[in-house]
Amino acid sequence: MATHEPRSDMTSSIVNHILVVEDEQDTAFFLKTLLEEHGFHVSLAKDGGQAHSSFTMHKPDFVILDLIMPQESGFEICEHMKQRESEVPILILTAIDLPESRQLASRVGADGYLLKPFDPDELLALIREIADDVWEQEHLTDQRAQAEERVQFFCHCGKKLRVRSKHRGRTMTCPACNEPLIVPLHD
Repeated sequence: MATHEPRSDMTSSIVNHILVVEDEQDTAFFLKTLLEEHGFHVSLAKDGGQAHSSFTMHKPDFVILDLIMPQESGFEICEHMKQRESEVPILILTAIDLPESRQLASRVGADGYLLKPFDPDELLALIREIADDVWEQEHLTDQRAQAEERVQFFCHCGKKLRVRSKHRGRTMTCPACNEPLIVPLHD
């Protein structure tokens, strides 16, 4: 029985289901076995059609994607997935070691790029790193934007006030009449 390597708390709550898109059967089986030994639920797809179907029916938390695929390239698959669900991290796992390939992967939305053959520990570390980075980008950017939003309202004396949205529901004093006010929860 394989032992499960502990995953970081943040990543274990983010990445449970990984979709592996790989047409080479031995590589797909190796990845599935490796990832399942480390506590992940893994779905396999051998081409773009299966990948899109699986992605739509059972949205994964993470995608590992080969570039050289039958019918549709990994670049196209990545671009379609990112258009549908931009917050799902995608790691390109390929034997193509060209700067142009890395650049195109980045342009179509890939979050990481790893060359075959790969070190299993490096793959697992990269999954954690990418998942954490994407999670932080999605959530911390939203929090910063929310903190910068402003709430406008008027005091009973007629003074127009404008405060950050993070102050909603808090009590403040009107600078014009010194009356206590509660910042409205809704605009």
